[in-house]
Amino acid sequence: MQRRLNPRPEPRPRLQALDEAVDESASPLAREADIAHAFDALLPAEVAQKAERIGAHKTRLDALSLLALAVLAGAFIALGAMFATTVLAGADALPYGVSRLLAGGVFGLGLILVIVGGAELFTGNTLIVIAWAAGEVRLGEMLRAWSIVYVGNFIGAAGTAALVYLSGQYLADHGSVGEIALKIALAKVTLPPDRAFFLGILCNVLVCLAVWLSYGARSAGDKVLVILFPIAAFVAAGFEHSVANMYFVPLGLLLKNFGPAALIANVAGLEPLTWARFAISLVPVTLGNIVGGGVLVGGVYWFVYLRRGRPSAG
Repeated sequence: MQRRLNPRPEPRPRLQALDEAVDESASPLAREADIAHAFDALLPAEVAQKAERIGAHKTRLDALSLLALAVLAGAFIALGAMFATTVLAGADALPYGVSRLLAGGVFGLGLILVIVGGAELFTGNTLIVIAWAAGEVRLGEMLRAWSIVYVGNFIGAAGTAALVYLSGQYLADHGSVGEIALKIALAKVTLPPDRAFFLGILCNVLVCLAVWLSYGARSAGDKVLVILFPIAAFVAAGFEHSVANMYFVPLGLLLKNFGPAALIANVAGLEPLTWARFAISLVPVTLGNIVGGGVLVGGVYWFVYLRRGRPSAG
């Protein structure tokens, strides 16, 4: 009786990528270099090419898929913001820098979920400028993607704020979590527009550098590690992130308008916290985020690696 052989299993994606990366006809030293490169982080010029491809792909997603992924990203950033707010509750006894560092360290959860889990975040999508500058996408395609993602991020972030309010999580630690949420929201809407603009620039420089580094990472662990420090830096420094504000301020508004009177009484000067002030406050932060991510990160890396059509070494 003839023995039936099982078909050879398909190689796992990582091993298949390794097979494709190694030239069997090359010398042993060259093959070792190919293997090392298959597992090592991408070089900056390779990251630029990858960012160009990713940017073009994002603009060509259908509107419903793009919107759904944007809603997820807004919710993910909101979860990181909720985590940071909870950590800040009762942290007044700590030195300012220490409490901000703790908040920044946990806020990184939001971008980790976006990058590793897969979602579309407006601030990170300012890097689509690379694909536009390289001629891979039209201006209208880029603006369409930004608009859909911005709306989706707002739905996800504000929706998460509503869920947090309905859950009563703000009542934790005798309401200190809610007090911190109110103070954060008030600070966001009373920030002078010029400061909000420049804080938005600085914020998205760090956010887009985190995204840029994640493009070069080979594993989920690598991506988590390269995200943590830039995000911790922007939160600790008090920079302004438009999507995070889509959570912080709506939560504060819900608490101000519908929260317990005892909680409201513990935070003075809430009069400026209104929906109108919130909408106005988003404008300079959003513009700053576009400049920081699109120009100072995306534009600069395009200029260095892609302006001549082919990336230079390095």
